[in-house]
Amino acid sequence: MNAATDLVELDRPPDDPVLRNPDLDPTTRAQRTWTRWHLAALWVGMAVCVPTYMMAASLVASGMNWWQAMLAILLGNLIVLVPMVLCGHAGTRYGVPFPVFARAAFGVFGAHVPSLARALVACGWFGIQTYIGGEAISAMVGILWPGWLLLGGGATFISLTLPSWICFFGFWLINVVFVWRGTESIKWLENFAAPFLIAVGLALLGWAMYAAGGLGTILAHSSSLVVDSGYSGFGWIGHVFLPGLTAMVGFWATLSLNIPDFTRYCKSQREQLLGQLYGLPTTMLLFSFIGVVVTSATVLLYGEAIWNPVNLVVRLSRDTGSPLLAFIAMFTLAVATLSTNIAANVVGPANSIASAFPRAVSFRTGGLIAAVLGVLLCPWLVLDMYIGWLVSYSGLLGAVSGVLLADYWLLRRTRLDLAGLYQSRGPYRYHRGFNLRAIAAMAVGISVVLLGKLVPALDLLFQGAWFSGVLASGATYLLLMRGRA
Repeated sequence: MNAATDLVELDRPPDDPVLRNPDLDPTTRAQRTWTRWHLAALWVGMAVCVPTYMMAASLVASGMNWWQAMLAILLGNLIVLVPMVLCGHAGTRYGVPFPVFARAAFGVFGAHVPSLARALVACGWFGIQTYIGGEAISAMVGILWPGWLLLGGGATFISLTLPSWICFFGFWLINVVFVWRGTESIKWLENFAAPFLIAVGLALLGWAMYAAGGLGTILAHSSSLVVDSGYSGFGWIGHVFLPGLTAMVGFWATLSLNIPDFTRYCKSQREQLLGQLYGLPTTMLLFSFIGVVVTSATVLLYGEAIWNPVNLVVRLSRDTGSPLLAFIAMFTLAVATLSTNIAANVVGPANSIASAFPRAVSFRTGGLIAAVLGVLLCPWLVLDMYIGWLVSYSGLLGAVSGVLLADYWLLRRTRLDLAGLYQSRGPYRYHRGFNLRAIAAMAVGISVVLLGKLVPALDLLFQGAWFSGVLASGATYLLLMRGRA
């Protein structure tokens, strides 16, 4: 095994067919070509999306004003940046994807438990993003051809009309094409999308400031967006700010686990750290701020708050009579949704499914299975429970993060047996391939979160689900693994 200062590489590829295929093998030095700018572009492409734009709306609806919402978004993304960088370290150093990294803590087969759980959540997000992208395309077609929206007579199936279903599957197919073409096509998509999306976002901000009389005027009227939560003082912190902060962490909690899927291609730890620092918190804050400003401007211009950018574009197109404007705007929404969906919601599940069935499933096949599950889950039906859903599943993901971080950083001090990660009878076999202590620690983390849901006096444990899960599972894992590293 040849080791440079920070990068580890195997002398020869793994040969255990139960645990490896070419898509799961550690990256070679020649494959580690990503710089900080590639990773930053990846984050811009993922963070600039309709849910980010509407994120502040969820926080304002829960009882925050615009600057409190911005503070929650900034703090949440700075917090989730920590496990991003810490888990990303393993990907860069050893060149392994998340399902392989998880084998060190959970066992070569036990890793399937957190890996597939994370994959299921991502499949749900895939369905949501595909629905949003399909709606953007449907709205674009409807502007150019008004009769389009009347197809099917308004009848619905699983809450979607015929035009929505057609555009949903059309956008779904575009996603599948990029997955089928592999990682390099995803890298190309993110590099194309990043500067384009930033430019369009700034242009939208400029329009709002010009049309509504300046930024100061807009923010002065933003108080009309605020919803009274009914809480004040510590109650407001516990029942409004903390759940909102947890939801912001939960927004990228899936990526904080499978970030090694991308950092395994980075040239160095410095590149992966700076790339994530440049790309994640800055983009999330900027685009959420654009959402608040533009929505506040709609109150001044139209007398109502239009939080959904698709509805806003339809309104602008109708007012200006410009199909070209509508086409550009909807194309932007489609690109934003596509770049987010591919990187955030397909790569991880594809690797997880391939890791569970390496002899039968490749990255491509795993991505296709994830895309099909995203449709079958019908996750657009949970959009009305957006914040609650984020808080709930962040507890599960926090419990997994606690085990992984405690194992890699505190127990093993970042030292892994790279060859052993691909050996079914190697150092990470534990009990028949399962580290029952890790699974027990994860269960404790989840139980602590559920306890906060079931016992009103401990409600704070559920409101801060991700934090509760990380601390409880991490501490339990270290306690159970004493002397067993």
